[in-house]
Amino acid sequence: MNASKESIYKKDSNLKKFVAIVLLSGLAYGLYRGVQDNYLAEIVHITEFERGIVEFFRELPGLLLIFILAAMHRFGETNLFKIGTAIMLAGILGLLFISSSKAVVILFMVVFSTGEHVVMPIKSSMSLYFAKEHKGGTSLGVTSAIGKGGNIVGYFVVSIIFLIFARLGFSRKDTIAFKTIFAIAAVLLVGSTLVALTMKESGQKVKRSRIYVRRKFFTFYMLEVFYGARKQIFLTFGPYVLILVYGATTTTISLLLAICSLFGMLFSPAIGRLIDRIGYKVVMVTDTLILVAVCFLYGFAHRLFPMHIAFYVVAVNFVLDSIISLASMASNVYVMDLSDDREELTATLTTGISVNHLISVIIALLGGYIWKVIGIEVLFTISAVLGIINSIFAATITMPASRLTQNQG
Repeated sequence: MNASKESIYKKDSNLKKFVAIVLLSGLAYGLYRGVQDNYLAEIVHITEFERGIVEFFRELPGLLLIFILAAMHRFGETNLFKIGTAIMLAGILGLLFISSSKAVVILFMVVFSTGEHVVMPIKSSMSLYFAKEHKGGTSLGVTSAIGKGGNIVGYFVVSIIFLIFARLGFSRKDTIAFKTIFAIAAVLLVGSTLVALTMKESGQKVKRSRIYVRRKFFTFYMLEVFYGARKQIFLTFGPYVLILVYGATTTTISLLLAICSLFGMLFSPAIGRLIDRIGYKVVMVTDTLILVAVCFLYGFAHRLFPMHIAFYVVAVNFVLDSIISLASMASNVYVMDLSDDREELTATLTTGISVNHLISVIIALLGGYIWKVIGIEVLFTISAVLGIINSIFAATITMPASRLTQNQG
């Protein structure tokens, strides 16, 4: 284990603390994500159309991220990491202590999302920063695996708690089980915030006073647009299809998410190493072949099979999509190859997240309308088409000579 770690990472006093925060926040996110969709459907009574509206507001922090980070341009990356973790904590505390009215729930989901999005590019940048040369993909894979390991435990805790409350006679629509989950997530995020506060500021402060756009990153921006669109359809409406069409309970959804994270934990390091060995271009192009089949079955399973069989088909596709989405790490390594320094890397990843969310918020609004008016068949067909366009742009990538030499070696 130590030898493996030494071969991937440079020596840095913040590395262990960074890993601890990724694990703790992964646990908290697993708890939160495990109940989110059922909480919205069963407690807050959000319809499929309203789910798109909720997602529009929840994804706004991602769209506005470049401006949020620009307003914090005086802070270094480590301090931003601390701030983002604390904001996530504030969001969970709001969901725990405030009423479950639609407006209030959406407000604190947005607060949590703001912290999550502030941390997102910093976590990727720090993971790449800690890595040795040509080990960026592997480092991202290990970081992802640690986070997903935390997610798995969180999802299983959700399942166990809801089973316990069900045995005690509580209805699936009682708030006590949901509030218990939020309380545990809050405790974990308190721990995550405290660990983050002990981290020392390292590296140069990253300038974020304006939008960072360069022509050499054009393909990356386009990849973010189309990946963001197809990702949003599954992220927003995938669980809702299982809940509203197939009647999936909180326990079922959290178990499926646990399975997704288990595969993610197992496959993330392997995909990271694959990116380093065969190149991000090959990884980005080939994942679409599986995506098209996944989208087709997700949208049309209820037309092709009896409902009880269709449920299992959709559940398997839900897990498959989570696995192929791991290929998104490849774009971060692509940006690292194009970037001149760490400052440009972080700035570009941040811009990429905002570009990604520009299309995400539009898809979130349109997706609910498309589902309600036309049907989920069209919604997931659109997702497949967007994935194909994403691969077409990936195919235009020219690998740098140093990376080609490394891959051949």
